Amino acid sequence: MTTIAQPPIAATTPVALRMLWLDMTRLCQLACTHCYNDSGPQGDHGSMTGDDWTSVLGQAVRLGVQQIQLTGGEVTMYPGALALVDRAQTLGLKVEVYSNLVHVTNEWWEALQRDGITLATSYYSDHATEHNAMTGRPSHARTRSNIVQAVNLGIPLRAGVIVGSDEQRAGEARRELEDLGVSNVRMDDVRPFGRGAQGQAPDVAKLCGRCGTDRAAIGPNGEVSPCVFSAWLNVGNVKDTPLADILGGAAMGAANASIRKCHGGSSGTAAACTPDTDDECSPGTPGSECTPKN
Repeated sequence: MTTIAQPPIAATTPVALRMLWLDMTRLCQLACTHCYNDSGPQGDHGSMTGDDWTSVLGQAVRLGVQQIQLTGGEVTMYPGALALVDRAQTLGLKVEVYSNLVHVTNEWWEALQRDGITLATSYYSDHATEHNAMTGRPSHARTRSNIVQAVNLGIPLRAGVIVGSDEQRAGEARRELEDLGVSNVRMDDVRPFGRGAQGQAPDVAKLCGRCGTDRAAIGPNGEVSPCVFSAWLNVGNVKDTPLADILGGAAMGAANASIRKCHGGSSGTAAACTPDTDDECSPGTPGSECTPKN
């Protein structure tokens, strides 16, 4: 098959995009108490079709995106996710799959072993009862078993230990993961969005401050936001507007300005954002940048 080169997309304002979250579904086997986008067993896949997501990938590459994260919900439950991984690799993109690792099919294990694919998951405690209390389901044994499987298969894996209280056995969880062979373990506080906000309205002051600078997120209905944690800052929809026009448009500019102002900066980097290696914002191995304010 012959590939025809596409011309660069023109944007209202020049766009420098490094990574993109494809937040594909709100369906998940779990009902985590801290879920930042309220995903769960009652969720759905939204209105984005496989063709819509494929179009987004093409636009992203033409904008210079180098890596994507497939997330949700539980992205392995989205019917077209594996096909999208294939397409992303054809386009030369690095792909991180963020999964709860409750159920991984043979097809997914095969895909996760390819070069250019990395895996991420969340973990909460070395005690099953405490872990399950966070996820709302008896998930600990399955997630732990599949972490071991990923390590045994040599799949690049990063794990985020999400800390919800001072009493949580987060340190023990980190040591357990390291003992299991996970070398990339990060600590992160519960993000105060979605169920994690415990009924409070979303607040830009709780973001890390770098949202939207060289990254963006697309939700299951096509909504674009500066990052996955700022979905309420809807700046456009890829189903009716080219991605470049959204990212370079006035709404994204206004959203970014409100974030920078809140964090004490007026240009590209928020003054309040201190570099840190223990974040969940940047996918891949290794990752860095900054943790959110809590």
